[in-house]
Amino acid sequence: MNASDRAGTPELRTVRMALMLACRAPSVHNTQPWRWVFDGERLHLFSDTDRLLRSADPLGRQLTISCGAVLDHARLAFLSMGWFADVIRIPDPNLPEHLATLEFRPWPGALNTTAARIRAIRERRTDRLPMLAPPGWIDALDAIRELARPHHVAVDEVAESDRPRVAAATDHATALRRYDMPYQTELHWWSGHSDVKEGVPAAALASDAEAARVDVGRDFPPAPYSLRRGQLEDQSRLIVLSTLGETPVQWLRTGEALSEVLLECTARGLATCALTHITELVASRSAIADLIPNPDVPQVVIRIGITPEDSEPAPTPRRPLDEVLEVRSLRP
Repeated sequence: MNASDRAGTPELRTVRMALMLACRAPSVHNTQPWRWVFDGERLHLFSDTDRLLRSADPLGRQLTISCGAVLDHARLAFLSMGWFADVIRIPDPNLPEHLATLEFRPWPGALNTTAARIRAIRERRTDRLPMLAPPGWIDALDAIRELARPHHVAVDEVAESDRPRVAAATDHATALRRYDMPYQTELHWWSGHSDVKEGVPAAALASDAEAARVDVGRDFPPAPYSLRRGQLEDQSRLIVLSTLGETPVQWLRTGEALSEVLLECTARGLATCALTHITELVASRSAIADLIPNPDVPQVVIRIGITPEDSEPAPTPRRPLDEVLEVRSLRP
């Protein structure tokens, strides 16, 4: 056991390995809007406000949800390496960019219980194409609800009879944004490029023909014409993650719950697509709120299904770790 282990702190090599996994977390437009600072004893998560979508996300709700996802990924990655991370959320109210502090203690034997989730981190993709219906849905939904509950996040399924209303809310949000030039400029800046380390690459986008067969999805710039998955019409199920209120802590916890949900689905062989654009605007958010049984605030809509064989989406790029991790050692 090395000195850092005796002190109850993982060594820097372990921190880097864990964060390499954690930074596979999903984020809005794949902006990866997080910064990590390791002070030799504790690990600190900050939002990177330079990556705030000022037109789509002026309050930083989606940014904070994204950071919640990377926080949960990090907690799981450290657990797989034998370290339990106690999380202090929003440790300094006067520094809103400081979203969390992780304090460590040894946790032996964790690898056997986290192996499937670690594989899921590596295998998870955002699937914007039409999906088949998810098998074993009732069991999956029960598991998803249990995973979200400790984060104080409710999970509600959208009834098939209500799906047209969600599609209508999606279309309404798209129409309101169609001639919003700052929004469109921002969207095009972060999507449709190749050989980049951030954003949504062209290979991860749907063509017009493919997007037309998905009734609930964000309107990204279209990829070149293709017709993957033939004439399949989307048969995914829809769920809504919602919170009792609208605070940064609740946004952060939404992201943590989102991470849990996506990894559980991936471990079960299910495909997912998380959508936050439907809850960007008051009108579309209200439409979603009318479909859930409690007076909660909708935060994320998720499509869940399965992909036909041999049609897995390609992985999206990630920034080099040294761009998101700063080391400030306090040790002499």
